[in-house]
Amino acid sequence: MIIDCHTHLNNYHEEKASSLPGCIENLLGEMNRSGVDYALVLTSYKVNEHRPSTKQVVEAVAQQPRLGVVAGISYLNYRQSDLRELSEYLEEGLIKGLKLYPGYEPFYPWDPRVRVVYELALEFDVPVMIHTGDTYSPTAKIKYAHPLQIDEVAVDFPALKIIICHLGNPWFRDAIEVVYKNNNVFADLSGLVLGNFDSAFERYLKRQLDEILLYAGEPKWLLFGSDWPLCDMGDYVKFIKKMNIPAKDKEMIFSGNVTRLFRLEEALKAVVPVKSRNG
Repeated sequence: MIIDCHTHLNNYHEEKASSLPGCIENLLGEMNRSGVDYALVLTSYKVNEHRPSTKQVVEAVAQQPRLGVVAGISYLNYRQSDLRELSEYLEEGLIKGLKLYPGYEPFYPWDPRVRVVYELALEFDVPVMIHTGDTYSPTAKIKYAHPLQIDEVAVDFPALKIIICHLGNPWFRDAIEVVYKNNNVFADLSGLVLGNFDSAFERYLKRQLDEILLYAGEPKWLLFGSDWPLCDMGDYVKFIKKMNIPAKDKEMIFSGNVTRLFRLEEALKAVVPVKSRNG
């Protein structure tokens, strides 16, 4: 089974904008083409006509057993009513985790204002995904998104499950040190390139991952994710399949780690694998 832990239903290219049902249809089609069985959809830190709210996404995917929701939270704009809504969704199992966007919003992950988010995640035993590294927006401030900022959160909340999104790109070594040092920190591979891999970048990324795996050992901490629709899901699948690592390690990256971390065992019982669906 292949699980993509990092996808979106946002319209990043307004001239090609689709409705929310259209975005879901596009995502499911891409999953079929790429051989991906299940995906987590991350909602945004802002809501507008091109970025649906968590409530809209939860309602839209309610009848889609292949999709789960991770709720994006705005540091600048969250209200107590938002936290109550998230608590209800978490209690009902309608969202699988929480997501923060430092860099896109001007705050460090250890800012006291977001402690309530970590406490909420601990209460319901769900991971918190945190944006790190480069940003899609040129107006973002990347000093807030350096992966070393995650260490302070990991130390202060040792029972909190934290995911460093995008492996801290381009600060891979800093990100992996935080993962290596803290047993409660994980990383996903999403969003390392816009669009498709070219051969030069693929060789570069392979060298980076070889060094990372040598340093950090067995990849129990590494999750498969693409950042679709910004990135090509099929290219990501092919890249992992071509990695020169044991089959059991690929299985951990593709599905084992994310299943354990997000406690997806029950949700996956309703999923018909893509290979079976396609005959």
